[in-house]
Amino acid sequence: MSTDEKNKQDKKDLKKDLKEGAKKLKDKAKDIARDLDENTKEFQEEAKSTAEEFSKGAKDAYEQLSSESDNKRIIAGILGIILGSLGIHKFILGYQKEGIIMLVVSLISFGYLAGLVALIGLIEGIIYLTKSDEDFYQTYQVGKRPWF
Repeated sequence: MSTDEKNKQDKKDLKKDLKEGAKKLKDKAKDIARDLDENTKEFQEEAKSTAEEFSKGAKDAYEQLSSESDNKRIIAGILGIILGSLGIHKFILGYQKEGIIMLVVSLISFGYLAGLVALIGLIEGIIYLTKSDEDFYQTYQVGKRPWF
């Protein structure tokens, strides 16, 4: 075999090896892409499931907090005792007019009547905390009794 023929054969062998190598590389790239697609789909499904669980849990927690009279009773009672002069406990129970009255009286009187309003808040807070859940619910949420 002459040198030219040997070079031609080497070129053919090299081309063949390059084609085989490129084919193997292409197949390997397809395998990697397929694995990535599968992993991405699994991750997306897991993320979607986690987001749905979180959303459901947050919704359930919100509904539980907003619907339970016990939570409103305790929060309104504590706020009535601590911040009674500002009427915040009235806003918690949905009595905006009464809450505004307490807040305005405390602010307009420059604190002179805030002690009296705070005493009203203290008494209401104690009443809220000493009532049973059912009694509190019937009196202040169903019956809409705004004072004492």
